[in-house]
Amino acid sequence: MYEKSFPNKRFKHTLTFLQKHIKNTETILDLGVQNPFSEIMKTQGFSVKNTNGEDLDEDISTIINAKTDVVTAFEIFEHLLSPYTVLKNIKANKLVASIPLKLWFSAAYRSKTDVWDRHYHEFEDWQFDWLLEKTGWKIIDSKKWTNPTKKIGIRPFLRWFTPRYYIVYAERIHK
Repeated sequence: MYEKSFPNKRFKHTLTFLQKHIKNTETILDLGVQNPFSEIMKTQGFSVKNTNGEDLDEDISTIINAKTDVVTAFEIFEHLLSPYTVLKNIKANKLVASIPLKLWFSAAYRSKTDVWDRHYHEFEDWQFDWLLEKTGWKIIDSKKWTNPTKKIGIRPFLRWFTPRYYIVYAERIHK
């Protein structure tokens, strides 16, 4: 997935945000298969378990059975047809999740070679906030950042000041 470029800026922002809100004594279920960022979390002292590559639209048993303090989901929800079901069934009381934001000047991402690397949802921040609210989460903190490239053109220029990523720290609302 990162053959051509490693997302250093995104990983740096994500790790800083995670460390701001989560103690490395808390256990984490990271949605998605083991990946470079889950390895970074482990090197920073976090106890991380990943899901096993199951289709989370079809099988949420790992989420339902997880006994962790925190669930992390970094660029996962845009790939799901029903992130509502996943968010509603998380048992942990803390969530750190990030999404790529919908860009008005760019179509939804779709890999032509990898069916797992396609975006079904391209969220605006308010849509993601609403999804979290409807599934029983209260956003405590959030942050956005840009993702400029060194390419030439109008779209690369717009990426210098248009936020591309949105991350939230949320806690489960107990009724």
